Amino acid sequence: MLSFDLNPNQKIILISLKKNQKPNEIEKSGAKLTDFLNIDGAGSAHIISDTISVNSKSDAIYEFLHGMRLKSYSFDRYKSKKDSNTLKLNIVSSKKFNKKIYDKYKAIELGVNYTKDLVSEPGNILHPDEYAKRLTQLKKIGLKVSVYNEKQLKKMGCNALVGVGQGSIRGSYLVTLEWRGKKSNSKPLAFVGKGVCFDTGGISLKPARFMEDMTYDMAGSAVVVGLMKNLALRKSKVNAVGVVGLVENMPGGNAQRPGDIVKSYSGKTIEVLNTDAEGRLVLADAITFTEKKFKPNLIVDLATLTGAIVVALGSEYAGLFSNNDNLSTQIHEAGEKVEEKAWRLPLHSNYDKLMNSKNADMQNINYVGGAGSTTAAQFLQRFILNKTPWAHLDIAGMAFSKYAGALNSSGATGYGVRLLNKFIEDNYE
Repeated sequence: MLSFDLNPNQKIILISLKKNQKPNEIEKSGAKLTDFLNIDGAGSAHIISDTISVNSKSDAIYEFLHGMRLKSYSFDRYKSKKDSNTLKLNIVSSKKFNKKIYDKYKAIELGVNYTKDLVSEPGNILHPDEYAKRLTQLKKIGLKVSVYNEKQLKKMGCNALVGVGQGSIRGSYLVTLEWRGKKSNSKPLAFVGKGVCFDTGGISLKPARFMEDMTYDMAGSAVVVGLMKNLALRKSKVNAVGVVGLVENMPGGNAQRPGDIVKSYSGKTIEVLNTDAEGRLVLADAITFTEKKFKPNLIVDLATLTGAIVVALGSEYAGLFSNNDNLSTQIHEAGEKVEEKAWRLPLHSNYDKLMNSKNADMQNINYVGGAGSTTAAQFLQRFILNKTPWAHLDIAGMAFSKYAGALNSSGATGYGVRLLNKFIEDNYE
């Protein structure tokens, strides 16, 4: 990148793109330009795209702008003085503007940014009641939204999910978002997300240090919502359903106790040995509900589920667990293409014995120790009742970052939306 000042208010910036660069490399170049312009305090930029014709890649300019806009996200809603001014971009080109390609990338950006907005909201604002209310507004873009409240969930037998939220003054909800992009009634792709809007740990209380970060324990659900918004906005030619369980885990007078036994929607009973292993309880009911109601082609669930996955993989890879080799490969390859990487870890029936309970069908934690992420995934797999292809993404190390990444500022990353969008594009559209 070379920069030349024309006068105190104008400059020319030259950026070189190598021939046949991969999309993610072009996006990173755009993101670097956004960083440079932000540091320089620029308010607008005119992008002259004709000069990249030698690249022989028709949508290179759109990939470049995509990287610029992803990097420009900021969450300053609650600051009296805003940190940043929105950078105005103007494409200068003698070639025909391809609105279809532009709109596709714009839809992805809106989905990613909506996910980031949800994850960034504080717990006193985005509690389950407010979250469910916001999701109903997505009907405006063509999604079919259904909200199941606590009373309905109890009647349905979703006691694992309801139990997590019973210590809170807020309600607990299961929300479904349906997109029908195919004329046929083919089986939908299903995406399930953990939506613990704030996680104190319940009676098994977390340490106070860094508990404020537990506002992002609903990131799995936010990814599902952002993905569904993206699919609707870009009129994706796929049938898909998103299912999110929304709860708040609080240590109230009516809170779930360690040692309680609940009967899940599947009919299987769970001994709750630790109320801070709550996400798997929410997902247990949400997964079985999704499988029974929608009979999907596949299920992918996402959750900030275990600290153990951060120990294993840090903030470079999400943990990927699956009962299906083909599905696992598709997710891994999509992640490599957009650099939202996922690494497969094992599942095995031998891990089941670590989750078996003397008093119920299973317990919600492994007291023996070790393999924390695998035993959590092994627990979830028990709630796939009809051998539906299933994958679990543990995104605890990926959903939120203390430092900026190549395409995101510090804070909520939006990890998962671009990954699953690419997964759908490459394999199901």
